[in-house]
Formats: sequence, structure tokens, C-alpha cells
Amino acid sequence: MGKASSQKQSRREMIEKMQREQVRSDRRRTILIVVCSIVVGLAIIAYPAIKLIQDSRTKNQALTDFGVAAGSASCDPVTNDEGGGTQDHRPDGEKIAYAVSPPSSGPHYAVWAPFDKKFYSMSDRPPVENLVHNLEHGYTILWYKDTLPQDQIDQIEKISKSKLPDTSVGKFIAAPFKQDEGKGWPDGKNIAFAHWSAPDSAQKSFGHRQFCGSVSGDALKQFMEKYPAADAQEPNGG
Repeated sequence: MGKASSQKQSRREMIEKMQREQVRSDRRRTILIVVCSIVVGLAIIAYPAIKLIQDSRTKNQALTDFGVAAGSASCDPVTNDEGGGTQDHRPDGEKIAYAVSPPSSGPHYAVWAPFDKKFYSMSDRPPVENLVHNLEHGYTILWYKDTLPQDQIDQIEKISKSKLPDTSVGKFIAAPFKQDEGKGWPDGKNIAFAHWSAPDSAQKSFGHRQFCGSVSGDALKQFMEKYPAADAQEPNGG
């Protein structure tokens, strides 16, 4: 075999070797893609199931299991605001300047927030004016600052899915509140409970607010028991 033939043979062997290595590399890449796809697919399938199990467990937990004890939540005494705005429905989109922040009563939009949804983030929260309508129907709203750390927001979401006091008949919503949506809150307060009550058969009503520094299912329970859903302008709504 001549020198030229030998070189040609060597090149062919080298090319064949490179082709075999490319095939093996392609096979490994394909296997890796398939494995990753399976892992991602399983994760997508598993997440809703895991979330469902977690929500089921939370639903059976007491409200007081979440956050700190009431005595450690730095809560102020409840305020009693003069109420007003019963059935005062304003056009959607009209910005209403409420007398107190967050609002505990007042004019509102004709449509209320969905009764079956108990937790909102900033991305899906309806306008404040819709939520005030829920107050008219006996809801307690836990307003939280939109700047609250995520771990505390997670605790609030769990509270919304936990076993609420019987006096609330499930009328509860947790929603974020932005600083520019009303007057500033007291220093160090990140949570505010609100309820709109009608303590007698007269037209006079009151809005109640309580500010807390920390998330506390215990403090919320006490507030909701003091101001039950039946003590409202229109308790039969929702």
C-alpha cells in the first residue's frame, strides 16, 4: 500500500471515528433532553397535586396556627369610624377618596369582589371600591401592605385558607394595599383588619379598623369574633 493510500485510509478512519463520536454525543444529548422533559413534566403534574394536599391540610388548621400570638403582634386598639355610604353605588372607574385608610365603609362600586375568593395578590386584586362593597355584606378584610415580605404574605394566604371562626360564615378576604391608595398607616403597622357594622336598627353605622405590626391569626380571630358577619349593613348578601 502506497503512502497516499495509507494517508487516505487514515483520514477515512478518523472521519468514521468522528462520526461515531458525534452519534454518541447526539444520543447522550437526546437522552438528556428526554430525561429533563420527563422531570419537568412530572413537576408540572405533581405541583397541583402537592398544592391541593397542602391546601387541604391548611383548611383543617385553626386560624390561630398562623402568625404570632395576638399579644406579640403589636396591635393597636380598634378604631370606631363613623360609617356611611350604604348602597351608595358609584360608576366603575370613579376614584373614591375615603375618609380613612384603609376604608372601613363608604361609597363603592355596584359590583363586589367574588365571594368565593379569599386571597388576593397585587396582580389580581380588584379595585378598593369593589372590596368596600364586600364590607357592606359583612366581610372582614385583612389589608396588608404590598411591601410586606413574601414569607409573611404566604402566612396570610394560609390564614385565608384555614378554618375561620363560625361567626364569620366564611366572609373574609385578604388583599394588598398600596401606600398611594390612601393616607399613611401608623408607623410600624403592616396589617389592618376592617369591618363595617350596623349595631342597631337605625341608619347609623360604624367602620372598625385594627392595625397590627405582624401577621397574627390569633388577633384576626379575636377581631372577627368581636365583629361577626351578621353585624353588617346587608348581612344576607354573599
